[in-house]
Amino acid sequence: MLRSFFIYLSKANWARKLIAKLPMVWRVVTRFVAGEDLDNAIQAIKVLNAKGINATLDHLGENTASSEHARQATRDIIAALDGIQAAGVRANVSVKLTQIGLAIDPKLCADNLAEIVRHANEYHNFVRVDMEDSPVTQVTIGIMREMRQRGFENVGIVIQAYLYRSEADIRELVKDCYTVRLCKGAYKEPASVAFPKKKDVDANYDKLAEILMDGALSKSCEQLSQDGRFPPLPGLATHDELRIAHAKAYAQKIGLPQQAMEFQMLYGIRRELQEQLAAEGYPVRIYVPYGTEWYPYFMRRLAERPANVWFLISNFFRR
Repeated sequence: MLRSFFIYLSKANWARKLIAKLPMVWRVVTRFVAGEDLDNAIQAIKVLNAKGINATLDHLGENTASSEHARQATRDIIAALDGIQAAGVRANVSVKLTQIGLAIDPKLCADNLAEIVRHANEYHNFVRVDMEDSPVTQVTIGIMREMRQRGFENVGIVIQAYLYRSEADIRELVKDCYTVRLCKGAYKEPASVAFPKKKDVDANYDKLAEILMDGALSKSCEQLSQDGRFPPLPGLATHDELRIAHAKAYAQKIGLPQQAMEFQMLYGIRRELQEQLAAEGYPVRIYVPYGTEWYPYFMRRLAERPANVWFLISNFFRR
């Protein structure tokens, strides 16, 4: 019930106008968002890198409504790549396709993505295509695959464990050594396309993680690059210690080297666990969001974990 409520708020313009103006909200937002400008985000990445942790930089935005806004978003993401290169940090970028024009024109979106991927390629950097809600799953995978047809190898995708279709998608992606970030999923989906029960999502997550690890081993896919920018095939995005324990045990069972897998987490969440995994020798990558379009992202973080909601409430009583 609480999860559904916050996902509803993430899409409600009236709520955005009200909540975004509350000064105490920004205090909480900064726990999950690295700031509103690129310089803030780069500084956050430097702190992570100093702890042996890599990053994925995300200029927040989604559901762009005009071609010009899609082009501006594309320029902003290219500027993020420039910032990463200038600072010499261990980071790549993540892109939502609705941010760069998917809902306007898929061809415009594909051309914008190609421009971003081309720019990243010049820096020997990597682009992760983020996944959104299920109506755009197929077209998102298709546009990501199109990048290889255009001659680019420096691109990967996110797959959501709560979707029934994800096992088939992952098996196809593994065949071609696409790097996959596996997450549980943060959108409200009907039972016709997604597992409604947490226990089933968890079980599917473990199953899909095993498929990714088996694929990385059998295909001898690339491990984490020395500069920390190119991730290995399995990017296991979870803060769930049971999922992490299962992945570690299965990797050890099949003999998958630590550098051939990567744990991925969100900025500001379970920091002690991030550092613990890095200290154990596992590659860890933190998704670092920044920008003024933080509201939908922030609401989905509240929807995911009750602890985040209590953190928000506690700040209402601080001066």
